[in-house]
Amino acid sequence: MTDAGGKGGKRSSQKPTKTREIVLDVLLEVLERDGFVHDCLRQALEKYQYLEKPDRALITRMAEGTVEYLLTIDQTLRACLNTRLEKLKPVIRTILRMSVYQILWMDRVPDSAVCNEAVKLAAGRSLGGLKGFVNGVLRSVARRKEEFVYLDWPLKYSMPSWIVELWKEQYPDEIVEKMLKGFLIQRPVTVRCNLSLASLEKIQESLELQGVRAASSSLLPEVLLLEGYDYLERLKAFQKGWIQVQDPASALVALAAAPAAGSEVLEVCGAPGGKSFHMADLLKGTGRVTVRDLTEEKIGLVRAGIARVGFTNIQTQVWDALALDESWVEKADIVIADLPCSGLGVIGKKPDIKYRITREKMESLAALQRKILAVASQYVKPGGKLVYSTCTVNVRENQDQRTWFLENFPFVPGEFPEMFGERIGEESLRDGYVQLLPGVHDCDGFFIGVFRKRL
Repeated sequence: MTDAGGKGGKRSSQKPTKTREIVLDVLLEVLERDGFVHDCLRQALEKYQYLEKPDRALITRMAEGTVEYLLTIDQTLRACLNTRLEKLKPVIRTILRMSVYQILWMDRVPDSAVCNEAVKLAAGRSLGGLKGFVNGVLRSVARRKEEFVYLDWPLKYSMPSWIVELWKEQYPDEIVEKMLKGFLIQRPVTVRCNLSLASLEKIQESLELQGVRAASSSLLPEVLLLEGYDYLERLKAFQKGWIQVQDPASALVALAAAPAAGSEVLEVCGAPGGKSFHMADLLKGTGRVTVRDLTEEKIGLVRAGIARVGFTNIQTQVWDALALDESWVEKADIVIADLPCSGLGVIGKKPDIKYRITREKMESLAALQRKILAVASQYVKPGGKLVYSTCTVNVRENQDQRTWFLENFPFVPGEFPEMFGERIGEESLRDGYVQLLPGVHDCDGFFIGVFRKRL
């Protein structure tokens, strides 16, 4: 089986058992203890910083890939097991899952090597008595792997059936399949440049001097796709605050707001702060950006970012977005409402989202979004703007929320800057919103709606 999205074919490690032990620990946290794959991976890579770049790349690919293709992997295992997958010991189940990923999607790792390393892992976890079982199951998968070519989309793209059906209700089939493929395409880390601190040329030169390959995003030249670096925190451009990790879609939010010099800006759910940093950057030291979020922990992330970028026109506050602050009523030129959502647009970066979200959770989030919008709308000055955004591709949380908002609040559709028409060209921009889709646009799935308050 080849990788439908192009994420397979990674090189093997010179220290296979050690790297696979790390992958096993990460996957046990994610698949058996409900951890988040991006958090668990980050912690593991920080702990084993001494590992060489190919080893870290292998750990990342194996952990993310196993989670991405979990539904397909489990279906394959069930075809080769004489017992229920759920009855296996968690360690054995996880070893089998990560090994099946290697057999089906990592062409440069010989199947025999995968089986041998899996047996070593079992023995190393005091489960030597199950070595024969592990070896037998995996050799069966390897012998029969040509059988495991799935045509139905939920198994072909490892996406829960109910999500596929939801999207088929909301989008044409060809768009749905483009999204499903898009989630499985490996993309470089993207960073947005703080151009008030350094020019694009200066930032690119700094990155190149440290051996980093930096290419501009097709959507935004100031967003760079980075390859060839070890740790972002070691890059001088990052240490100086010149770059900020941000997807092109997310970077479009501040550009859609188009702040004028001296604007009073409020972001109601702002952690970890990327959009507010962008607003402060666009304001070039003028105006004021106030970033709020619910807890000290979340605001602490924003403060750490402010300390790194050094902007002086930004401040933080701990505040519940559901609670009306009378002192802010009709005081903001721009309100940014990037609200909690199902996150279906960032499955490509956080694959465990698709296994955690449910229809009930989405409905609950949609209700929460409406409550926050009802409060946030009161902070906008007459003639001011509210920018609503989510990182999902669910119409219920996006287009339907836009319609509801316009029907119930004194706002009209806002205008997008001309550059959106030049680079995105969606007809919906005329109506004050855009839905970006992975596989269709070169970015995460993202919704941006601009509203202007009536005078």
